[in-house]
Amino acid sequence: MTVGRVLVTGATGFVGSAVVRALISAGYPARVLVRASSPQTNLAGLDVETIDGDICDADAVARAMAGVRYVVHAAADYRLWVRDPGPMLRTNVTGTRTVMEAALRMGVERIVYTSSVATLALRPDGQAADETAPLAETAAVGAYKRSKVIAERMVTTMIMRDALPAVIVNPSTPIGPRDIKPTPTGRIIVEAARGRMPAFVDTGLNLVHVDDVAAGHVAALARGKIGERYILGGDNVLLADMLRDIALLVGRRPPRLKLWRGPLYPIAVMAQTIATITGREPFLTLDGLRMSKRYMFFTSAKAKRELGFVARPYTEGLRDAVAWFRGAGYLQ
Repeated sequence: MTVGRVLVTGATGFVGSAVVRALISAGYPARVLVRASSPQTNLAGLDVETIDGDICDADAVARAMAGVRYVVHAAADYRLWVRDPGPMLRTNVTGTRTVMEAALRMGVERIVYTSSVATLALRPDGQAADETAPLAETAAVGAYKRSKVIAERMVTTMIMRDALPAVIVNPSTPIGPRDIKPTPTGRIIVEAARGRMPAFVDTGLNLVHVDDVAAGHVAALARGKIGERYILGGDNVLLADMLRDIALLVGRRPPRLKLWRGPLYPIAVMAQTIATITGREPFLTLDGLRMSKRYMFFTSAKAKRELGFVARPYTEGLRDAVAWFRGAGYLQ
């Protein structure tokens, strides 16, 4: 595919900034749409053209999209708890609709839409899930998952109805450097590295280096099939093993206490009640406990086969994450 200018939304964030780096390394000129209020630390030193604006502002999106050949829509509000789901739905659904409609009007040649494995159904036998079973909106736990399911279904409808030239990628759980917020998983890494997670529940997740997710976006832009979705994941890991590996990286004793979920529900209710008053996101949530009942395991076989996607061992992502958090002062 011919290299051309790419507009990236969400470029100041964890995944988006990694995508910008990957695009530049692959020779694509990058333009980014960023809100004036967004910290641009993750873009420092990068050769990008910056357009100020919000993804829900059709005029700003049109200005940013003028003259570009491709779009990577990576902007998203990723939180496992929100006091008011309205702003999250606005960003994840309305913002996606605004970007996709603009891309159709402006004649963009190809779009990569960053969805999530949150839109895919887990297998009842606990084995790794693939792209073939989309999650029903009614089965989505929490505002984030619901918003991503709604947004992905909308993109899929536009592909079929309007010939939207979009490829969908579904990252699993990215880890690594530049997690400035941090993400919910980044918070686990920080708290574990600081010795504040002495226990765990029996659950598992799929961990992938954020830079490998970014490389998967570039591969999807170049080789992905319109209308297809591709899981961009890494290793399926038990939470206990993840916490052990973090402890080893920072020289702490790994946690050995496994907790039953039952007694944690009242604590989660209390944490969310306090969060409703303070506005600060709680570390333990009811939705998080509900999701932890299942191993959130996935396979990237399709992306490996069709995109040439490769993911490094998850321990390298943990190492890079811990090193970045330490250097950025999160572990003091």
